[in-house]
Amino acid sequence: MPQSADKVLDHAPLFQQPEYKEMLENKKVKFECGHPDEMVQEIGDWTKSWEYREKNLARKSLTVNPAKACQPLGAVFAAQGYEATMPFVHGSQGCVAYYRSHLSRHFKEPSSCVSSSMTEDAAVFGGLVNMVDGLANTKALYDPKMIAVSTTCMAEVIGDDLNSFIQQAKQKGSVPEDFDVPFAHTPAFVGSHVDGYDNAQKGILQHFWDGKERTETESINIVPGFDGFAVANNREVKNMLDAMGVEYTFLSDVSDVYDTPSDGEFRMYDGGTKLEDVKTALNAKATISMQEYCTPKTLEYVEGTGQETAALHYPMGIQGTDEFLMTVSEITGKEIPDSLRKERGRLVDAIADSQAWLHGKTFAIYGDPDFVYGMARFVMELGGEPVHCLATNGTKKWAAKMEELLASSPFGKQGQVWAGKDLWHMRSLLSTEPCDLLIGNSYGKYLERDTGTPLIRLMFPIFDRHHHHRFPTWGYQGALTVLVKLLDTIFDKLDDDTIIPGETDYSFDLTR
Repeated sequence: MPQSADKVLDHAPLFQQPEYKEMLENKKVKFECGHPDEMVQEIGDWTKSWEYREKNLARKSLTVNPAKACQPLGAVFAAQGYEATMPFVHGSQGCVAYYRSHLSRHFKEPSSCVSSSMTEDAAVFGGLVNMVDGLANTKALYDPKMIAVSTTCMAEVIGDDLNSFIQQAKQKGSVPEDFDVPFAHTPAFVGSHVDGYDNAQKGILQHFWDGKERTETESINIVPGFDGFAVANNREVKNMLDAMGVEYTFLSDVSDVYDTPSDGEFRMYDGGTKLEDVKTALNAKATISMQEYCTPKTLEYVEGTGQETAALHYPMGIQGTDEFLMTVSEITGKEIPDSLRKERGRLVDAIADSQAWLHGKTFAIYGDPDFVYGMARFVMELGGEPVHCLATNGTKKWAAKMEELLASSPFGKQGQVWAGKDLWHMRSLLSTEPCDLLIGNSYGKYLERDTGTPLIRLMFPIFDRHHHHRFPTWGYQGALTVLVKLLDTIFDKLDDDTIIPGETDYSFDLTR
């Protein structure tokens, strides 16, 4: 064997050893109906053609690798942003394992969440017993201040009534009558994680605000939306608001939840918006959503309470950050301080320094609707050209807004918007209309390998790189982070293209 107790190989070199290569080749031939390599190559080449692209874009009954997750994932993420809150998913254990795994692998932190562990009997007779036992066990074992309930496909298909189940569980003594158990129906077979986030946020606010009288204050509320960079982005937003002297409350703040220190103490709950602050947030003058497509139902509910509302689109880059700061200034009457104006000037200077390397570069961007909008806007500020803008969970309204954005700049004239399309569609697009760079999440690495388009990871989830989420992408400081990521990728590609001494290394060296 290639390894022993004294010589342990990492998985990458291990599977390159002769015995493993032989085993995998036998598996391919005997069990996977292996075809000749020439045939595989021929079909592979055809799937990159315009002919195949037309067939691929025309398909309607199949989704291949969508750039989205399901509703309960977003609901779990939203719930974790509240003080000592345990997300409780009414459904099967396997579903919850997926949500926890997805969040833990991205943030490199434990992701606490429980399940009512519904099985076949619950699918037939309903999950009331699971809810009664589950709430009791959750309270006894994990001692949360709040349990936030959402659902999976199974509970929704059989029509379990969360409100009724929770009330019956309280009557049976699972948790005290006055214990906070907000809920949201989050059917995983429709919508995406951004809809689940929205439903959960609305459910939590309804739980604390319904029937309460509002007395307006000068404070504002911030709803961050589903964001894989929330650890750093939430802190960056706080820095900007503090610099302006604004009173604010974050509605779901995961910045400490997913960035706990290693100091010998395990924290099942850390940080999060205090429940008392959620109650008083009803009195805020206004609520600002940092991502409109993550919060339509939430903002509609908030507006119904008498608050002013405003919605942004992932405030990245100069225009995105300007829009955020001016919105806050307009609502609160606070001036934008010189410190933030200087940050803006430094960002403009950095862009000017590097503009020659970014001008005319073409980009394919995919991810959540607000991210794609904000990223495309920033790319055009840099002189880049967004050619393909794809959101699997994008709607026709989103597509129309994207087209309006692209039409607003000469750098968007090549731009095409692909609402409801997936990453197999993106493969066809990159094969027939290649771009210089691809922006998305870790799943784009397969597109990078297949089409040769360098990938920049700026979207949830990021599994194959570490700690990107600890650096902001919002605000002027965040834009610098993104700018450097784009430039590093461009320069890495240029290094690869000029690596042969005396043959290709004439125009890019250390003196450039």
